[in-house]
Amino acid sequence: MKMLIVGRALQGTAGGGLIQLVNIVLSDLFSLRSRALFIGLMEVMWAVAGGIGPVLGGIFAQYVSWRWIFWINLPISGATFLLLLLFLDVHNPRTKFAEGFKAIDWAGSLSMLGLIVMLLLGLNFGGVTFPWNSAKVICLIVFGSLLSIVFVFSEAKLAKYPLVPLKLLTNKHNVACLLVTFAHEFAVLANEYYLPLFFQSVYGASPSHSGVLLLALSITLALGGVATGIITYKTGRYLECIWIGLALYAIGNGLFIKLDADSSLAMIISFQLIAGIGGGLLFEPPLIALQAMTSQEDIATAIGTLGLIRSLSTSLAAVIGGVVFQNGMDIQGSKLRSAGLPPDILENLSGARAAANVGDIVSKLSDPMAKLLVREAFAWSLRNLWVLSTCMIFCGLPFSLFIKKKTLSREHVETKTGLAKADQ
Repeated sequence: MKMLIVGRALQGTAGGGLIQLVNIVLSDLFSLRSRALFIGLMEVMWAVAGGIGPVLGGIFAQYVSWRWIFWINLPISGATFLLLLLFLDVHNPRTKFAEGFKAIDWAGSLSMLGLIVMLLLGLNFGGVTFPWNSAKVICLIVFGSLLSIVFVFSEAKLAKYPLVPLKLLTNKHNVACLLVTFAHEFAVLANEYYLPLFFQSVYGASPSHSGVLLLALSITLALGGVATGIITYKTGRYLECIWIGLALYAIGNGLFIKLDADSSLAMIISFQLIAGIGGGLLFEPPLIALQAMTSQEDIATAIGTLGLIRSLSTSLAAVIGGVVFQNGMDIQGSKLRSAGLPPDILENLSGARAAANVGDIVSKLSDPMAKLLVREAFAWSLRNLWVLSTCMIFCGLPFSLFIKKKTLSREHVETKTGLAKADQ
């Protein structure tokens, strides 16, 4: 497990950086109006990866080995590396390693890392591993939250090149873009992470089948992103996409609340299509809106800040979603116990064990009534998560009212990078 954690930490560090670098390179190469199109075309790649990934992962886990979920990255990453080496041509300021190393906002990075890790561990432990009023949980949440003060102080006073320039946060338009992004990414992760659990626990799907069922959401999310890029490129309008996207995504997530043990396949797919279209419309507009009110030399830091908000949102969605689900299953424990389920089944249905054992529990129950009760328990616990994600999207609606409309320029301004340029 220690090796897995270290490997995932390295993978997450590199993967998170690559996501931001792609957006930064596109923003450096094209005008504000054109980059909306190219960022939209990136959604085609996301459609292929987001559609194939869950299906392939389910097949590996079910028929081969979970290790292939990691092995498959090697040829893909290797081929990508060669393509970038041969064809990517961007301005290189030739900053010396020592100068670049010292320029990194270490205090801000470490305080943010500590904040995220301690806060997420506290939330993850609370009510499951330890009681909410235990010293461990309270200390993790309190001291993790206090690190936010250290982070702000570092960005304001210590960092020469801050991780999050505070001047970006003095504009309510920028703050609104970040908050809409937070709400959107929270719901997207909750959907993509916990819908497969619903398919397997309530609908009785295998891991590979759950990946297929998720295609309705994955493909429409990507197609919505492509459509937004084309619309923004043709019309120069992004605000309307944000409003329509938030409304449709809230409706789609709200419909998930209706899902239960008796839901039909048609309901499951149609609800995903509505949510997918709405969520897809929200991938690019907040990023474009943020760039529209940011000077070209600050574009990279603005993209990095939005990327940080996305990462924080998805991390919180995974952990808070797990807490909501696990506590929901614990609440359902008394109902399942009164139904006469064996102690070993009840133990495997409690807290964090429920998600880990979903494939074994439901399939091994021979009593149809007991199986129905277990499926209803999973559906009820996940319904609380759909309520949470719907509320999160609704919170994005008032935030969006502070996002301003601006004409997107077709003129491209070349970005000069490097420490010397930053100091000017």
